[in-house]
Order: sequence, then structure tokens, then C-alpha cells
Amino acid sequence: MTADEPAEHDEVERLRAEVRGLRVRARTRPLIAQAQGILQERYRLSDADSAFALLQRASQRHNVKLRTLARVLVAAPRPGTDELWFPQRVREPEPALGFVPQHRPDAGNRGAVLSAVLTRTLAVVGADMGNVQVADRVDGGLYIEKHTGLTEEFVDFFAYVGDDGTACAKAARDIAQVTVRDVESDPVFDEPARAAILAAGCRGVHSVPLTTTSGLCVGMVSAHVAHRLDELSRAQLKALDVLGAESGRWLAWHEGTVVLDALEHVHALGRDGWGTRMRRS
Repeated sequence: MTADEPAEHDEVERLRAEVRGLRVRARTRPLIAQAQGILQERYRLSDADSAFALLQRASQRHNVKLRTLARVLVAAPRPGTDELWFPQRVREPEPALGFVPQHRPDAGNRGAVLSAVLTRTLAVVGADMGNVQVADRVDGGLYIEKHTGLTEEFVDFFAYVGDDGTACAKAARDIAQVTVRDVESDPVFDEPARAAILAAGCRGVHSVPLTTTSGLCVGMVSAHVAHRLDELSRAQLKALDVLGAESGRWLAWHEGTVVLDALEHVHALGRDGWGTRMRRS
């Protein structure tokens, strides 16, 4: 290796990271811009920056990601004339999760729960690579929220997946666990997805849908291994079924309680600041 090669390698990695960042922003910005436009029109705000300030303040106060808040806002019905956006909703207690302590300091924290979902899944499957995806209410499909052990190229390629061509898409479509024993030969993958998974050193995959009480898929957790994956035992599948059901109910509760609390906060700020200019925090 020449003296210049380490510097060239660092520059290539920097450029790759920059491109990945640009792709993430390109996927997120249209959604944020749509939410800003809705708020600017609804509360007669002076500019888009004021609308962003509403989102930002509610996001920070309720510990809800800006992207998550914007997705629910765009899909939510327009508020009426009441002071509250959702005056008829019933607040439910946080559902218990068997794989996390009931009395924990981060109660209501979606990021912490999704991390626990991933950790538990990897432990059951016996894997050290995996990711958690959440259903996209606006465009359909799934987008990654948590991951571990996977390459940046993998995360970039599968940042958002549609309805076909992957194990997680099939699991979401069928509302059933999917085991891929050998990525190289399994027909569930389209060729670009197969190549991306193999390039990341993944050979076997197991995907578990996160479902609500009514059977709606609201997310997905997938475990990846570097070797052919043996069939899981009945005990493993049962444990993952329970985890998927508990996690799905919790995600539905979070959206119907914590996220709607954040939207109510947006509504209160918008009504108070009607027609004015607001600053980002």
C-alpha cells in the first residue's frame, strides 16, 4: 500500500457516507415538506420555516421522530373546530411487553422498544445481524428504523422496501413468519435484493411480522445469519409469534397515544400562533 492509498480510501468512504446521507434526505424531505405545507395552510403561518418549528417542538417534547410525526400528520384527518384535534379518542394504558421490564424509565420510548424487539429476536433465532422495519402509512411498504451488525450498503439498499422481492415483504403480505434457509437459491428474492443481501455476508433470514390485535401488520423484525439457516423449532416460532403480537399492539398504542399527543401539541401551537412567524428551537 502506498502512502497515498489510506487517504484515498478515507476519501472514498467519506463520499459513500455523503451519498447515503443524501439518499436518506431525499427520501425524507418530500414528506416533511408535505407536512409543512399542510400546517402552513391550516394555521395561516407566514412561512414554511414556521411550520417546521411546530413539528420540531412537538417532536422534541413528546420524543417522537420528526419523520414519524410527519407521516402520521399527513395521513390524519383534518381537525375540526374543537380545541382538540381528536376530541373523541380514548387514552389507553401502555401495553405490557414480556421481553422488557414493566417499570422502566424509558416507558413510551419507541426507539428503546424497537431495540428490545431486535435484541430479543436475535437471541431467539441465534443471530447477530438484523433490523426492525415500520410500516409506511403514506406510501405503503416498510422502512428501517433499527438495525445491528449489517453493512451500511445493506441499510442503504433496504432503507425502504415495497410489496415484493424480499422475505420481509412476503411476511408482511402473508402476515406470517418467513424463513429463508438459503438466500442464494430462495425464489422469494428478486435478483437485486439477493445480490445486496449476499454482498452483506447474509445467507439465511427469518422475518417476523409485528401485528395488531386486528391482524394488521405495522412492522417487521428480521434476523440475518452468515450461514444457511436451519428450520426453527416450534418453541422458537411460538416465542416469535408472541413477540410479534406484543410488539404490534405496542406500536399501535404508541401511534394512537404518544404520536396523537404530539399532533395535539402541534394543533395547540398552531391555534395559538395563528398567522404568525415561529422560530425553530
